[in-house]
Amino acid sequence: MILDGYFARRFLQSFLMILAVFMTLIMLIDLIEQLRRFEGAGLGLGQLATLMLLNAPGAIKDILPLLMILSTIVLFVSLARSSELVVTRAIGRSGIRALAGPCLVALVIGVLAVTTLNPIAAATSNRYQQLSDSYRTGGPAVLSLTGEGLWMRQGGMQGQAVIHATGYNGVEPVTLFDVTILSYAPNGGPTQRISAETARLEPGEWLLGKVKVWPLSTGANPEAASRELDTLRLPTTMTQDRIRESIGQPNGISIYDLPGTIRALRQAGFATRKHEVWYMVELARPLFLLSMVLVGAAFTMRHTRFGGTGIAVLSAILLGFALYFVRNFAQILGENGQIPVILAAWGPPVSALFLALGLLLHAEDG
Repeated sequence: MILDGYFARRFLQSFLMILAVFMTLIMLIDLIEQLRRFEGAGLGLGQLATLMLLNAPGAIKDILPLLMILSTIVLFVSLARSSELVVTRAIGRSGIRALAGPCLVALVIGVLAVTTLNPIAAATSNRYQQLSDSYRTGGPAVLSLTGEGLWMRQGGMQGQAVIHATGYNGVEPVTLFDVTILSYAPNGGPTQRISAETARLEPGEWLLGKVKVWPLSTGANPEAASRELDTLRLPTTMTQDRIRESIGQPNGISIYDLPGTIRALRQAGFATRKHEVWYMVELARPLFLLSMVLVGAAFTMRHTRFGGTGIAVLSAILLGFALYFVRNFAQILGENGQIPVILAAWGPPVSALFLALGLLLHAEDG
């Protein structure tokens, strides 16, 4: 147990060191990207730093597999150079047994990534999008899918507007069905309510079809002053890409809320396959991180006197990237319905785990 605790502590130290290095680089790059993206918007350094920090949790979650394999490589290369692995084998403990501590730490990090980091990343991602839209257009533009349909909030110089639709086609041009729009003045008061059968998104505006408009000015009778129109054009800051990227993207939903969201969307008649795949992929994350540790160990648990350390490190990194690519590719296939959800989420981690165990058993002598 003492030796397992020692290896676990060394692995955690390597992980934290590499995490600090990568986060410093990522935040510097992201800060430059925010400067470029909001050039001319008049944002201060504090606002840009806030945007950068809001992106940080999502970036950490995305690079966890790379951090795991690099931490394993750093750990076992250092143990090999100090001959600690040789001493461990000399006392009768196999090299595979020495992986117990690092594997346990990897599983704990994976569980924390799912239970704690995932909700934080979802919340900060949503907040980043709200602030980004506010800085760009003067008001946030928010989209969400619920059991009641599609909800959207857009902002501009004319004020805010809340849009509700019971359905959408999801192809270009994006078209909403059974639409209700409530417009607000810049001072916050409601100005009009609009009902339309369809709303087609065109560059810079919504083209509404079969419209009825109720003015909501003080002292007026909305129904008496209402009017019906065949078409109506309503300015918007939304774009085709923005809506397609936001609608159906589950990365802004906490893993605790995903099951309820999936049930509500299914009851409302919306597609939920992407959410189901994302949910399963998140649950499989600890197993995938564990497989990255085993892959890194399979190539670096060797004495430096055998030579070829650089080739072994490069091979471990390349195999890790290949497995990461296969996992993402399987996720895409699952979202498109070409393979079952369970296979898309759990197939790559389980395959990577058995591949790494096979390499370890081939390299180790017991």
